[in-house]
Amino acid sequence: MERKEDNLSSGINPPGTLEIRHISKAFPNVQALDDVSLDIRAGEVLAFVGENGAGKSTLLKIINGDYQPDSGTMSIDGEQLSFPNPYIAHKAGIRVIYQEPEIISGVDVAENIWVGELPMKNGFLDRKTLYATVRKSLQEYGFDGILQPEMMGDQLSAAQRQLVEIMRALKSGVRVLALDEPTSSLSDDEVERLFKLVRQLRSQGLAIIYVSHRLAEILTLCDRIAVLRDGRLITVKPAAELDDHEIVHLMVGRELKDIFNRTHIVSDREVLRVENVNSRWHHDVNFHINAGEVVGFSGLIGAGRSELAKVIFGDLKKESGNIYLDGTDISINSPDDAISKGIGLAPEDRKKEGLVLIRSVLENASLVIVKQLTKLGFVNRKREREIATQFVDKMNVKTPSLEQQIGKLSGGNQQKVVLARWLAAKPKVLILDEPTRGIDVGAKAEIYKLIDELAGEGLAIMFISSELPEIIGLSDRVYVMCNGRITGELAHNELTEEKLLELSMVDELAESAKIKNTTEKVNL
Repeated sequence: MERKEDNLSSGINPPGTLEIRHISKAFPNVQALDDVSLDIRAGEVLAFVGENGAGKSTLLKIINGDYQPDSGTMSIDGEQLSFPNPYIAHKAGIRVIYQEPEIISGVDVAENIWVGELPMKNGFLDRKTLYATVRKSLQEYGFDGILQPEMMGDQLSAAQRQLVEIMRALKSGVRVLALDEPTSSLSDDEVERLFKLVRQLRSQGLAIIYVSHRLAEILTLCDRIAVLRDGRLITVKPAAELDDHEIVHLMVGRELKDIFNRTHIVSDREVLRVENVNSRWHHDVNFHINAGEVVGFSGLIGAGRSELAKVIFGDLKKESGNIYLDGTDISINSPDDAISKGIGLAPEDRKKEGLVLIRSVLENASLVIVKQLTKLGFVNRKREREIATQFVDKMNVKTPSLEQQIGKLSGGNQQKVVLARWLAAKPKVLILDEPTRGIDVGAKAEIYKLIDELAGEGLAIMFISSELPEIIGLSDRVYVMCNGRITGELAHNELTEEKLLELSMVDELAESAKIKNTTEKVNL
């Protein structure tokens, strides 16, 4: 239905507190929510935290009208509400911005924002009024520099798509805004812009729900934190009274220090050695990994860690240098070469590079070994299922069946399937690039335990992570990279966040010292 007025308006409805009382929701064999009661107050940011399966997504979908509760009520400032569908929830001023924004690719930003309420003039779209209104709103919220009304939906970045969804909510008079993992695909600069917008909306009286696995963001941005576990509300506390250790303990029932496992014993047998490797991204890189050793690679964004993993795996070109496996100089020109020689890679972006999301768990788990199971053009399906079952069980993948579409599993279970695939291939070296990115603390704990077990079985593991606590907690040794070079090597007992950061910023610190010295000489 198109809007006929020449002038468009946007804004926020009168502030209101969303009151949730005794909400329960069950699915077959699962109690998703059990008697949850809490308030989302006007002018505050309330975090929902919990492991996958804790009930966060179910609660968001009930708030948005996607699901109906089995029992319980919702109201705003005492007025009881019922949301049989998202449209009714939106009319009441409630919007949930999910992790994958809903964007119409074939139309521009302005039309995406005002879809269903476009201004008409003499039977035609009044694009001049539409663009002027959207441009004014973007300026008001400080996003005119990164989003323009004329941009087409299919050309937008993840951050821009998210902003379109938020602007769509704001123009319709939102009172309660929920953001589900809003920073999962954003750069640091984009995260800061989003935080600025959230704070601005809070100051205007919005009640904001913020869902994220990133505890540092939660503690920085949120006023209160609601912790869910197994469908129950464990507690709601002011963010100022909590730290990441306490949040993890509330979420999973154990301390952060207990999550890291290092029970494996490192062999003195060298498995992988990289000597004097140069590429478009690297300069004279040297390192080694022994059997049963977890070797961490730390550094800032752009340091070249992921690119190094891809060079070793044959996905990016090596210009010079040598790679030795079990003491033998090997040639790797493609991922097939790497796989055939016993090197596996779980890539940073598992959804784009590591999984076929529309395919089953079975197909994804057997992807690497399917050639070995093929004879005269036919795949031994019985053996494929046996092997997939063995390693899916070993990885403790939670899935209804091997036929389940893998895109419907949680991020943690998707990552376990990637690991299961490589274990089935029986590699000598396994490269893990950001293996816990985008998964909750409980799933991280399982991945950490699996890494320790794999090292205990003699696997040589190259472990890339941007999270310093897990680099320190899991690694036997750590190489630090900066601008394509290795700037230091630290044993486990030498690891501190300060040392890792100093080595990862060595070029920047040297440049700063150079500028300081030059300035001092000029002043003299």
